Amino acid sequence: MANIQKKEPDRSPGTLLKIFRTLEIEFGPQSWWPAETPFEMIVGAVLTQNTSWKNVERAIVGLKRRRLLTYDALCRGRNASLRAAIRPAGYFNVKAKRLKNFVHFLKRHYAGDLDKLLGEETQTLRRRLLEVNGIGPETADSIVLYAAHKPQFVIDAYTRRIFSRYGLVSGEMDYQRLQAYFMDRLPKDTCLFNEYHALIVELAKRHCLAKPRCDSCPLRRDCRYAKRPSPGPLKPLSKAPF
Repeated sequence: MANIQKKEPDRSPGTLLKIFRTLEIEFGPQSWWPAETPFEMIVGAVLTQNTSWKNVERAIVGLKRRRLLTYDALCRGRNASLRAAIRPAGYFNVKAKRLKNFVHFLKRHYAGDLDKLLGEETQTLRRRLLEVNGIGPETADSIVLYAAHKPQFVIDAYTRRIFSRYGLVSGEMDYQRLQAYFMDRLPKDTCLFNEYHALIVELAKRHCLAKPRCDSCPLRRDCRYAKRPSPGPLKPLSKAPF
């Protein structure tokens, strides 16, 4: 009897677009990022570090109530008022410092002109954002994509979880390599990157949780994790993604 070999996941460039279309059909347009201004988006990107979006929404409401959600107000505002406003987002002492770090950076290098900062070339903008204490790669890329509307794919814990379970990437890949995996295989399109990241978040919240709900997941037919023969963790990929 011939040996039956397990089919390896399709890692061709078209697979990522196929997954995107499946999620788009399943969840519909996400219209992300929910913010009224680019400045509000940046504040939200800092506040969402290590917390849920519901908590960020409460913090944003607090900032608006205290009229602190502008560049001028954050520059002038007292630290105690800022900390009180963003308390629902958690780590409020740290995040207050990070917000202050950003507005002071903007004042020092761009005379407070956010449009001038966001108008920088993509990689220059990313590099400058990473100079701000408290802004790491994920936060910087979120700002580049959602505030500056430039095509930079955002990697987060959900992206790593979903695509390593699916079988396309290793869960051990660092941020830069994982980002390159997507950006090398997808059209450089801001709207696509925007919607894809939002759909990944939606999938993670509804189905690909820490304890996944595979039976109802729209990707279950081709997902390596969903098709595993028995419960438990996946074995390492037999072939490196790239």
